[in-house]
Amino acid sequence: MNRDDFQIKQIDPSLYNADLAPLAPPERKWGWFEIFNVWSNDIQSLFGYTLAATLFISYGLNGWAVLAGIVLAGFIVMGLVQLTGKPSVKYGIPFPVMARASMGVRGANFPAVVRGIVAIFWYGVQTYFASTAVALLLRTLLGSEPEAATLLGLTAIDWAAYVIVCVFQVALFVRGVDWVTRFLNWAGPLVYLVMIVLMIAIWYQAGPSLVGALGDIFSGSGEHAGGPIAAFAAVVGTMVAYFAAVVINYGDFARFVKSERQMRIGNFLGLPVSLAIFSLIALVITAGTVVVFGETLTNPTDIVARIDNVTLTVVAAITFFAATVGINLVANFIPPAYDIANLAPAKISARTGGFITAAIAFFIGALWVAFISEVGIAAFVDTLGAVLAPLYGIIVADYYLVRRQHLDLQQLFSTERSGIYHFNAGWNRKAMIAFGVSAVFSVASVWVPGLESLSGFAWLLGALFGGVLHYALMRNRSLLAGAAQPAPLG
Repeated sequence: MNRDDFQIKQIDPSLYNADLAPLAPPERKWGWFEIFNVWSNDIQSLFGYTLAATLFISYGLNGWAVLAGIVLAGFIVMGLVQLTGKPSVKYGIPFPVMARASMGVRGANFPAVVRGIVAIFWYGVQTYFASTAVALLLRTLLGSEPEAATLLGLTAIDWAAYVIVCVFQVALFVRGVDWVTRFLNWAGPLVYLVMIVLMIAIWYQAGPSLVGALGDIFSGSGEHAGGPIAAFAAVVGTMVAYFAAVVINYGDFARFVKSERQMRIGNFLGLPVSLAIFSLIALVITAGTVVVFGETLTNPTDIVARIDNVTLTVVAAITFFAATVGINLVANFIPPAYDIANLAPAKISARTGGFITAAIAFFIGALWVAFISEVGIAAFVDTLGAVLAPLYGIIVADYYLVRRQHLDLQQLFSTERSGIYHFNAGWNRKAMIAFGVSAVFSVASVWVPGLESLSGFAWLLGALFGGVLHYALMRNRSLLAGAAQPAPLG
């Protein structure tokens, strides 16, 4: 494919703007390092650390088993994003446009809205977590003690930190993707350095007793009601669900990559490899908090706040803030900006979509402490993942099994009734049926007591169910037999 193949010949304003247009290979600047940093910042965010640390102490499993489950989840996610990233590398299109092939040129608004809602929810939550690092920094610099909560569980300093993070994220987004990329490229490696320093500091204070604390974690208590197999499945499933929001719209990032090989290298180093290293660091630090502070601490800002070292506190607070903000912009801000723009491309740009995202997410993050966190991290992650799972399965099954890895770029931006992605008034009803049936099942597996044994597999089962059902409904569609389908690009 050459540059001309990526030019849309007949532009329909209701489906096209510069943010949604195919990106030609010469315009792509990302290599494996940028992809690696997308995953590193996701893993190293404050929420990601808290989740990893919680898994080591919540399921009564041997520590090696938990680590193996986390790494296995990394390999699974790597495989999943290879599938969603490949078409966007080939055609240079973002997730909302990719979804038009399976859902219809109008029906794609549905997965875009669902993904956008989940991303906005995540954006608000991650913004709160980033603000805890800024609050720690403010208290350290101002020499103030934690105050009594004043509003929605947040103190005056907490609120000030939260507003600072909100404004900073929007300002960075406005500067463009190149600025966000530079931000990620220094934040990712720096977080690793700070986490290693934090681990050494905790180890030094804990002394020989740390070995005993690690032994307790690695021995496993076997307290999970479903037994060790169910516990292991829950660990794997929860980690996969944590990445679910990024997995489905991974094309929003993959379209910036120079080649599929660069994407694969970045995915391998950024997922199973980075997950294994970071989880080991989290494990040592978590065990050390039991020895040093007499309690298990799973939030890095709480740990740093207990260490009497102003320099480490300041550096760590800035670094944790940077990592959380970085992944928040990439995983939870840019995607809904595209998704909202896809609703009315002629009237809404990605920039405007970003402002809408920030406004809604402000209230979600503000309610995290008082209300949302009461649901529990595992249930929160699994539920959001279960909603997105069928959409992933539908889009992947459509591209690889129904379309046989061929798309017509011109048709993706066409509203002609004869278009192959027009279906019924722009909506693929069969895909909607597949989503509805599968989503009910995947969400029920999280909350219905009789299906609790499947909760760890909620995302994977939902994705598989959605893909299989979509393929079954679509395989007899005459337009896809080949003769009636226009010759695709590529």
